[in-house]
Amino acid sequence: MSGNTLGHLFAVTTFGESHGPAIGCVIDGCPPGMALSATDIQPDLDRRRPGTSRHVTQRMEEDRVEILSGVFEGVTTGTPIGLLIRNTDQRSKDYGNIIQTFRPGHADYTYWMKFGQRDHRGGGRSSARLTAPIVAAGAVAKKWLAERFGVTVRGYCAQIGDVAIPFESWADVNGNPFFAPITETSEKLVELEAYMDALRKSGDSCGAKIYVEATGLPVGWGEPVFDRIDADVAHAMMGLNAVKGVEIGAGFACVTQKGTEHSDEIRDGKFASNNAGGVLGGISTGQPITVNIAIKPTSSMRLDRETIDKAGNAVTINTHGRHDPCVGIRATPIAEALLALVLIDHALRHRAQNADVVVATPKVL
Repeated sequence: MSGNTLGHLFAVTTFGESHGPAIGCVIDGCPPGMALSATDIQPDLDRRRPGTSRHVTQRMEEDRVEILSGVFEGVTTGTPIGLLIRNTDQRSKDYGNIIQTFRPGHADYTYWMKFGQRDHRGGGRSSARLTAPIVAAGAVAKKWLAERFGVTVRGYCAQIGDVAIPFESWADVNGNPFFAPITETSEKLVELEAYMDALRKSGDSCGAKIYVEATGLPVGWGEPVFDRIDADVAHAMMGLNAVKGVEIGAGFACVTQKGTEHSDEIRDGKFASNNAGGVLGGISTGQPITVNIAIKPTSSMRLDRETIDKAGNAVTINTHGRHDPCVGIRATPIAEALLALVLIDHALRHRAQNADVVVATPKVL
């Protein structure tokens, strides 16, 4: 009931706080026999870590992962994998002015009312800093999915604030600070740089839209009725800090679509479209699973906002410290990790119950 664990057969429990000595996770249920080292995990952590450009928080964390257990002689043993990431650049004094005050848009008020206490230093447990262990666990899941099934999980930033980002190439997603699918010479990249510079100077913040997909899945992953794979994807994505909306496939665009447009016809042994986002009846179709998430503007900003203190007195606050003017900029590797964690869990669940199912009907490509 604690809400700190994601998954059933591949279960990930995170621990730690933003300004504590360390954060990390325990992965329980990783299959044995997979080669695994810190070098398999570190690249995704490097993509997510803070301080990588002027457009994100300048908190300088190396986010070096340590494998504490579950790996022997370079191979997973099937026992719990302990992953640790030490915090090295905390500046807790930046939060001294909010000890008695609730920041608008943050979990300060709700944590206080639920638990009767809260860690005010950077949001404590509710901080986006706690997405680092999720990315580390997701890297393990990605590796197993790729090696066992040939599944690829990838994503990109589709919009930042008012600036919609056209898709140009997957090859360029990791070549810019925005995870934008555009070339280094694109005029849109110049527009994004200028937009973020102006936003940072103003002290305000903005939201973002992230697209993530998984390709190469077999047909049949997912459990009806309440453990649908798309329901679990939405559940996981809503666990990411600041996410306020999740779309599978066509998402809200299906409201204006006609049935003749939305239903994915099967022609010549192939799906003609993928408005369903790779899921029918909560079960994977073999098509790409496609997801869009909406991330709200960063709640921490240098502009005055009205709120109350613990005594109920009206106060004005502006948040100091090092914050992302757009938390969505670093969200792409996190969304990828969450999707991978859901997929590996369903892959193991399908293997446990349905591994011996043989269907004579040809599958749809």
